Amino acid sequence: MLKRKMILSKSINLSKVYFMFSQDFLIWIIFAVPSILIASTIHEYFHAWSAYKLGDPTAKAHGRLTLNPLAHIDPIGAIMMVVFRFGWSKPVPINEWNFEHRRRDKALTALAGPVSNFLVAIITAILYKIIGDWYLIRVFLFTFATINLSLAIFNIIPIPPLDGHKIVNGLLPQRLSYYWEMLEKYSWVLILLILIPFSPLSRLISSFINTVLNFFLRILGFL
Repeated sequence: MLKRKMILSKSINLSKVYFMFSQDFLIWIIFAVPSILIASTIHEYFHAWSAYKLGDPTAKAHGRLTLNPLAHIDPIGAIMMVVFRFGWSKPVPINEWNFEHRRRDKALTALAGPVSNFLVAIITAILYKIIGDWYLIRVFLFTFATINLSLAIFNIIPIPPLDGHKIVNGLLPQRLSYYWEMLEKYSWVLILLILIPFSPLSRLISSFINTVLNFFLRILGFL
């Protein structure tokens, strides 16, 4: 039994190595890069737009209320998205004290990013259905939907500094909100644990993202 498990483990590792040097991975890279640029830009733009509409001009003052990808892309987050299919962009600066309803509006601003990516994935699915046998276009649309869904799913995880943490904060009672916000002190520790490939948190989040991603890809007709 042990020997069989070792053989299975080696075959899985070899399949991963093969994928990294296969034609499929090359196609993924070619289509993933523009997909990440577009999806990340949309995500961060709608953070900035919602904050501005709710009374906070900070993002606009920092040049983030724009559809220029260069204003939003985080290099490490983009590389993570290409290799592991989840990642992040540069956070949009927000002054929550400009909001009329601080916790609610902060949560709505955080929610705007993932929602925009989900909506884009739905529109992409419609186009995917309409397009005929245009192989390369269908591959791009599949990749684009995967990137948008991955970005949205990763960001709704309720750990700081991700959007999900701010969304949950807006739903909590005032007295619990204070303790929830204190978790932000450990933001980079948690992100580091996510980045370490074999950490329990990294494996848990990867499994969660893959499960939810495959669910939505099936629902939208990509699988």
